[in-house]
Amino acid sequence: MADTSVLTQVKDGIGIITLNKPEKLNAWDTPMRMAVKAALEKFNADSGVRAIILTGSGDRAFCAGQDLSETSKFGGASEGGDWFETWRSFYDTMRLSSKPIIAALNGVAAGSAFQFAMLADVRVGHAGSKMGQPEINSGIASVLGPMLMIERLGLSRTIELTLTGRMMEAKECHHIGLMHHLVPPKQVMAKALEIAKELAAKPPVAMRLNRQRFREMTQPAFLEAFENGRRIQEESYASGEPQAMMAKFFADRAARAAKGAAKGAKAKPAARKAPAKKPAPRTKAKAKRR
Repeated sequence: MADTSVLTQVKDGIGIITLNKPEKLNAWDTPMRMAVKAALEKFNADSGVRAIILTGSGDRAFCAGQDLSETSKFGGASEGGDWFETWRSFYDTMRLSSKPIIAALNGVAAGSAFQFAMLADVRVGHAGSKMGQPEINSGIASVLGPMLMIERLGLSRTIELTLTGRMMEAKECHHIGLMHHLVPPKQVMAKALEIAKELAAKPPVAMRLNRQRFREMTQPAFLEAFENGRRIQEESYASGEPQAMMAKFFADRAARAAKGAAKGAKAKPAARKAPAKKPAPRTKAKAKRR
């Protein structure tokens, strides 16, 4: 069966990548991220594609970030470290693109998806879009998120967002420049396409060199994050804390689902019994005597 977790299409020279796991709020595991990476590389190599849009299926989330059903199974330090290393090439695919990238945020962008969206050149969202770094709530140490946030938001807000794990509403994201355009929900993709076409019409060599220069300016911090990130994630997963927090998350979710099902069953009215049918009344035929 073909993998449908990532959908691609080209529309008027614009490559569109859609994260397609709406039942999981488009949360990704490693294979799904590798599919996104392959799609980005394909569009970057296609001379017929001049700009790229990233978005998610459904109306609730761009991407909820890491699929915890994958990371909750890690046994210890080495698995946590190996997993962290996979993010280097994933993020580098965005950083190395010669073509402009627009994030059409149709909902929540959390954790690694928040980081992914920050690597886009332009972000479009609506009032229901939220962005943030809630990794601490799952017991996951933040390494790449703070590196990306500090360049865009400054140290003070980066510390606050990382340690609280709170999600920012769209109004705040727009106010601080994380979300460049705030439009009605049904206009998010239309606005993203409008911007993509505008950027696609720019001189391609200048576009490539400008993106290259931004990458060069931020490369030292990117390299530092990966030099130290493996050590941090190995210590984190060796402690067992991420696994315990994720197990608690799944247990709490199952308990809420069970409670909701029980409440729904209790509220459902008992089926009424159909009233017994009364026998049809007998009619006495009057015999006519001749």
